[in-house]
Amino acid sequence: MNSHAYYMHRCIELAQRGAGRVAPNPLVGAVLVHDDRIIGEGWHRQYGQPHAEVNCLASVTEADSHLVPYSTLYVSLEPCAHFGKTPPCSRLIIDQKIPRVVVGCRDPFTEVNGKGIEQVKAAGIEVIEPVLEAACRELNRRFFTWVEQQRPYVILKWAQTADDFMGSGSADRLLISGSAAQQRVHRWRSEEAAILVGKRTALYDNPQLTNRYWNGPQPVRVVIDSRLELPLSLHLFDGHARTVVLNEQKHHPDGNPAYVQVPAKASVRELLQALYDLRLQSILVEGGAAVLQRFLEAGLWDEIRVLESRSKKAGTGLKAPVAPETKLVREEELEQDVIRYYQNT
Repeated sequence: MNSHAYYMHRCIELAQRGAGRVAPNPLVGAVLVHDDRIIGEGWHRQYGQPHAEVNCLASVTEADSHLVPYSTLYVSLEPCAHFGKTPPCSRLIIDQKIPRVVVGCRDPFTEVNGKGIEQVKAAGIEVIEPVLEAACRELNRRFFTWVEQQRPYVILKWAQTADDFMGSGSADRLLISGSAAQQRVHRWRSEEAAILVGKRTALYDNPQLTNRYWNGPQPVRVVIDSRLELPLSLHLFDGHARTVVLNEQKHHPDGNPAYVQVPAKASVRELLQALYDLRLQSILVEGGAAVLQRFLEAGLWDEIRVLESRSKKAGTGLKAPVAPETKLVREEELEQDVIRYYQNT
């Protein structure tokens, strides 16, 4: 591995620490290097707060501050070139007289795309790009989907028994996954902007849809309830996290619960448009079977994560969806469960 790739890998590692906290902004990491020694590191920690480049330069010690104009800045995504919640990072790089910048990939956002690189080049700064472009795009697959396709990134998730059932088919809840898999699901919840379920799942399972087994932020809870038939006594309406009700009758998007009106018998595309308008960059679709099937049939999904018990069998009940013929990215074993990760190609 050459030095550029090594330091860009470090940028990616740092950027991942902002997962679940920076959306709809991208995950970004930055490293400042002088003579093969890292003298500064930073990442975008929280939406609306300083960007990775700012935090990286702020981390340089007073003893090393004189080295900044002789160092190379590595950043996983093109520096921003516009005033948003914070000033442009391209101007900071120029003001700090950094002579060389290595960029992982370009930012597709219209206000940035190529402009940040052009600004620092115009100031006489050497720019090397792209470095580990595929890995940097993968890091920000949610952001790239959000900008390029103008919809949230969609992850479908379900648990199934060894004989392919996901529910009992009655009011009795079928518990499938072990404790390690349950903790993994809560980690996933902390990494996404929102969780979505249908009315039947909300009514019969009465889920909390909160992150309780992982240290991280709470996602927005989204439920499809076209005719507003769900009782407010459900956990979804307990106020422990924000809840959005997609329905065809009422539009009050600012409260908790928030009511967002969608067309009668809204298509998956129309549901995603409503969530895009709420600036929810990614959605974890947790059920039920009918809702998952709608997303599968529409082809509007990016990942599928299936948790399968190796030991539990139901014999009868509600059949799990069938993952389509697509790319199996990897398998992971957690105690008595196996997780299969699929990607929409």
